[in-house]
Amino acid sequence: MTPQADSVLKLFRSTGAYLQGHFRLTSGLHSGEYLQSALVLQHPQAAERLGRMLAAELQPLLNEKPGVVVSPALGGLIIGHEVARAVGCRFIFTERDAETKKMVLRRGFRVEPGEAAVVIEDVITTGGSTQDVIETLGEAGAAVLAAGSIIDRSGGLANVGVQRVALVTLQVAAHYPAECPLCQQGIPVVKPGSRPA
Repeated sequence: MTPQADSVLKLFRSTGAYLQGHFRLTSGLHSGEYLQSALVLQHPQAAERLGRMLAAELQPLLNEKPGVVVSPALGGLIIGHEVARAVGCRFIFTERDAETKKMVLRRGFRVEPGEAAVVIEDVITTGGSTQDVIETLGEAGAAVLAAGSIIDRSGGLANVGVQRVALVTLQVAAHYPAECPLCQQGIPVVKPGSRPA
């Protein structure tokens, strides 16, 4: 593990954001570990530091300065805003439509045809939310240059269709509910994230 990754994990542990137990992830998978980024990002200095670090990691992937950073609500909001501040561009976010389950731009947010964009998430497990945002931006005519996250739980395996970076890459076991060893042991599952179970 790099010194940078080690310092990020120390920050998660020191703020109580690295949880252990039995969790239902946003993806629907179950895991014995959960990274609750909100507990880190509630501290403005930590959020700003992580945003600057992530912007620096993204820089080698960018062949032009992005006009916008876009994040999925709710988890990506704070870190996306901080990356946009570090890069020096605007920030917008997508929300999941209750009926179609697709990410959409609301609140008057829009992108210009050909506008260079970067997608930022707090934690990637399968890459599904990031991929949804990339598709939404593509349909609106934006050119997504790259994606980034604070944590990559997939061990670097999640494919979102563009190059991406993470401050920390972990291989954290995640299971379908029917195959979950924690379920088989009868340990109650909790949903700690922003979306209801």
